[in-house]
Amino acid sequence: MRSPASIPEHLRDFHVVTCEHGGKRIPAAYVDLFHGWQARLSSHRGYDRGALIMARDLAAALQAPLVTSTVSRLLVDLNRSLSSPQAWSDATRALSPTSKQAIVSRHYAPYRQRLMNTVAEAVAAGQRVIHVSSHSFTPVLDGQVRNADIGLLYDPARPGEVAVAARWKAALAEHSAELRVRRNYPYHGKNDGLTTAMRRCFAPSEYVGIEIELNQALVLSQPRLWRQLRRAVVTTLASALR
Repeated sequence: MRSPASIPEHLRDFHVVTCEHGGKRIPAAYVDLFHGWQARLSSHRGYDRGALIMARDLAAALQAPLVTSTVSRLLVDLNRSLSSPQAWSDATRALSPTSKQAIVSRHYAPYRQRLMNTVAEAVAAGQRVIHVSSHSFTPVLDGQVRNADIGLLYDPARPGEVAVAARWKAALAEHSAELRVRRNYPYHGKNDGLTTAMRRCFAPSEYVGIEIELNQALVLSQPRLWRQLRRAVVTTLASALR
């Protein structure tokens, strides 16, 4: 049997899909903190509309493990480090350290640990992990219109991520030329986030983290167009990974 190091790279790839902002649910223990917050919970501030179903489609197509959360990011943001001011919302920022730790122990830490365990097990087996994190963004933020349909976020200093993002963008251009696809937009892939945290634990040869950001204008479009978009994303990712 060949050692893992001698196995061609494409045969060693292991895929995992996550969705950190999949829902707007507030656990019963914290409902009182969010009295009057219904509009915010249902907005882009509460969750990433469409990201969960996109994650499910990707995981099914790749036959990959799926790690998701439907607890609102306004309770605690799973895609932020706990030292970030953005980890806590106005509803939870003033909670006592004990109360915050209870939220972390129940919702934040298990989510991150599940992904960490999944990646670590694959790496230990000699596989390179390709992690796709599913997100969506509001078409207009603070009066500024976002001029993209799809964003692919990655760390430009990691060659594997550069290569996957470039191939995925090219595949999208060939499959659906009308889509506006931009790299590291509307956010930078090396900013504070779950993929950035994973990069600190695993070498570029072991871990490739790509965030996909979908414009919520497309998520909220006609159901047929939304289905077509998801099919395009799935089809082109499969092509990019071959």
